[in-house]
Amino acid sequence: MTVDSTAGSIASAARLLLDEEGIEAVTMRRVARAVGLTAMAIYRHYPDRKGLLNALAEEGFRELSEQLRATSLSGGIETRILKALDVFLTFALRTPRLFELMFLTPREGARQYPHDFKAGKSPTASLMAELLKEGMATGYFRRQDVWPIVFETGALFQGLTMLYLGGRMDMSATRFRAFCRRSIKRYLRGIRK
Repeated sequence: MTVDSTAGSIASAARLLLDEEGIEAVTMRRVARAVGLTAMAIYRHYPDRKGLLNALAEEGFRELSEQLRATSLSGGIETRILKALDVFLTFALRTPRLFELMFLTPREGARQYPHDFKAGKSPTASLMAELLKEGMATGYFRRQDVWPIVFETGALFQGLTMLYLGGRMDMSATRFRAFCRRSIKRYLRGIRK
């Protein structure tokens, strides 16, 4: 087995544990057992558990970014923003534990607002910034600093999603999706020109 395929097998086993049992289940010992390695062998590929979790989170951001870029974002600016929101929602509902790791679990190396966002280090936030900047350039939204808006809409969406995933919202996934769309539309109305 090559180094790359071993690292990939380790990441796949860790992702399976994450998806099935949550962050707490992703231990070096359990991942090693799933791959058929010693726990010490994993350290050749990942410096520690934090490094492995960071790798999983970054892979999640790559997957989500690819899904966003692959979506046909056609129509008016608000329609495209809502289509991007739908991609986020689908991702969160399909992979809730990965979503939690990516956006809510404190971890070393996680991108921070405002510096990392303004530097273009967040692939998901950068796409939303592009849409909002276009809306400002065309006069649909008031011209202002785009990054607080990106962060605020993300916080609104992530907060609602975590309340839903945490069982705090008594509604189906379809009703939850409609609720999120209405909430984001209300927010966007507030920044309209």
